[in-house]
Amino acid sequence: MPREPLYDDRRRPIGVDMKTHASILRNAPGSFEPVDLDLEGPRTGELTVKLVASGLCHSDDHMATGDIPYGIYPLCGGHEGAGVVTEVGSHTPGWEVGDHVVFTFVPACGRCRWCAEGKQNICDLGATMLNGARFDDPTSFRMSLDGAPVGQMSGISTFSEFTTVSVNSAVKVPKDVPLKPLCLLGCGVGTGWGSAVNAADVRPGQTVIVMGVGGIGTSAVQGAAHAGATTVIAVDPVPFKRESAMEFGATHAAANMAEALDMTRHVTNGQGPDAVIVTVGVTTAEHVGQALAAVRKSGVVVATGAGPAGVSDVPINLLELTMSQKRLVGALFGQTSPFTSIPWLTQMYAAGRLKLNEMITKTYTLDQVAQGYRDMHAGTIIRGIVDFEA
Repeated sequence: MPREPLYDDRRRPIGVDMKTHASILRNAPGSFEPVDLDLEGPRTGELTVKLVASGLCHSDDHMATGDIPYGIYPLCGGHEGAGVVTEVGSHTPGWEVGDHVVFTFVPACGRCRWCAEGKQNICDLGATMLNGARFDDPTSFRMSLDGAPVGQMSGISTFSEFTTVSVNSAVKVPKDVPLKPLCLLGCGVGTGWGSAVNAADVRPGQTVIVMGVGGIGTSAVQGAAHAGATTVIAVDPVPFKRESAMEFGATHAAANMAEALDMTRHVTNGQGPDAVIVTVGVTTAEHVGQALAAVRKSGVVVATGAGPAGVSDVPINLLELTMSQKRLVGALFGQTSPFTSIPWLTQMYAAGRLKLNEMITKTYTLDQVAQGYRDMHAGTIIRGIVDFEA
């Protein structure tokens, strides 16, 4: 006698709702490859979304290299995206088909201690966002391949034509604002902008160095300039990135920290920068050590870039740290609360105060995700995106 199929609260067989074209990692180290996946529709508190665009953030490449270990493979990548709601789970008020959304790669419940304190970026739900399953159930998945579960990057997987996500990961945005560039707000722009405005607390008249000016670093440059820094120095070994940073608010550009420090001496009376924001794609202990050595008394170093999970040997002179009252802070998602910062940044973009279109150097199809990351490593793009409407 055949076994009865499992059903969710919508009375549909679980895991057989639709097919979606996607880009996955089968293992790490590995490379993204296109496949067709089975996608389950939304349950209570969930949405199914048709993607419009997805950014190619370096964090997904960290999953491919194995620098950041993930809980399950295969893994459907992508955590920086925007799209249109195509289905709403039952008993999910406040949402309707046709809503425009930007995903937040860090979910926010709105109820835990951290959310209550205005720190949604470290919501308790984030503790399981590298598991690939639902945040509240490590055995529950929405994507599968040949009957086996496929993990969703940060619970969203924006490298897929369609995805099913928790409402804790979706921020509604106005329909009259172009949706495609808003995908960058889901990680890179919020992370970089917030690293300057929130974590570094940049003030008018200050001097700021941004180490590494890819998508996140470029956003940090924009944030520092917007906050009123009069000297913003972009540091990157790639000439194209240094030149691009000047278009986003950098006042100077340098190939390395030694050159950058020479530039600061003329404007800081030899004291050094007020803040150094480290947004290098693969951040090392040396990068953070250089930043701490460079910053002035009572200055701040913001560690934003990610590196291999095992790195713990940052060279810190403890006497200098204490006697010069320097600060080293980490910044996840730029210390932003995404359910407030994404709407704010959307308004700034709509008002012409935030450059998003200019950050998009090149567009790709889902089948070209691996090529996009090769271009990123070659230093030929600031931010690439997957354009689902191309």
